[in-house]
Amino acid sequence: MTWMIYGAYGYTGRLVAALSTERGELPIIAGRDERRLRRLGEMFEVEHRSFDLSDPATIARGLEGIDVVAHCAGPFSGTSSQMVDACLVTGTHYLDITGEIDVLEAVLARDREAREAEVALLPGSGFDVVPTDCLAAMLASALPGAVRLELAVRAHGSVSPGTARTAMESVGNMGRARVGGKIAPIPSDRRSRRVEFADGPAQVHALAWGDVATAYHSTSIPDVVVYAALPLIATPVIAFGQIAGPAARSRVVRGMLKAVAGRLPGPSAEDRAKNRSQIWGEVTDAEGKSVSGTVTTLDPYDLTADSVVRIARRLAARQVTPGAHTPSQALGAEFVRELDGVKVYDVG
Repeated sequence: MTWMIYGAYGYTGRLVAALSTERGELPIIAGRDERRLRRLGEMFEVEHRSFDLSDPATIARGLEGIDVVAHCAGPFSGTSSQMVDACLVTGTHYLDITGEIDVLEAVLARDREAREAEVALLPGSGFDVVPTDCLAAMLASALPGAVRLELAVRAHGSVSPGTARTAMESVGNMGRARVGGKIAPIPSDRRSRRVEFADGPAQVHALAWGDVATAYHSTSIPDVVVYAALPLIATPVIAFGQIAGPAARSRVVRGMLKAVAGRLPGPSAEDRAKNRSQIWGEVTDAEGKSVSGTVTTLDPYDLTADSVVRIARRLAARQVTPGAHTPSQALGAEFVRELDGVKVYDVG
């Protein structure tokens, strides 16, 4: 296959490039910075292309001959629509690693366009939202007619510059949930709870996670809340947003925060090797019956790299039907079991 990693010199893009070449793939790496791409291309012995996303014709030329693009250049609120537009014109299958609710909703809304163009669009193909989406689909299958879905994530370790910059985009905004099938503020009685992860209980707090968008499309469950046991590095950011409120939404403040975030080094390989992530989920029906389950995974960044490489291969082999899909819609709920280091417990 001929596939591309756009944003290959970013923290996560670089992990995807390293893993793909380790597995014998030869992706074309791409992005805006010719100098950084040239150095990375020499390191991995792969072709590189330099182009930005400011002009549709430029993107289309950059995608010439490409079967699949793995879009890793966030924040995706500023880059996704341009890349999707170009993919629909060039017939290039698309995947990204966003967890941004509005971006996920926007890409999934383009299902008809994608089917007409015979292109598959798979947003959320990393840790956001592959394991949580697959768990949600498993739980929904175990309890048909469920009306409420709750998910929780516990991940240790630090975050990459890209993840931090994306988080800064939403600082000062209210958290979000799915209520009656609509995306809305988190209900006051569901902002916090205690859950039982595979390695023990933890207090978790509701936040705007990608499954608020995707889980509804995957399961049709109308009420969805996602929680997280937040790592220490997230505490100052969340606290600032709560204290500053609307002031944190100003362009100047968010620009300052994103500049600081861009200096974060991201977790080292040694740190990632030590980290494991925990996922919990529960569905409940109208009679109050519930089914829960848990998943453990590798470090989120390592899972993302593994997932992207596997999904790119599936797309190139035309194993995904044209259209805009969530991960479990495109690949099946059991796809998560194929990922390195994943264990699924107690579903059903």
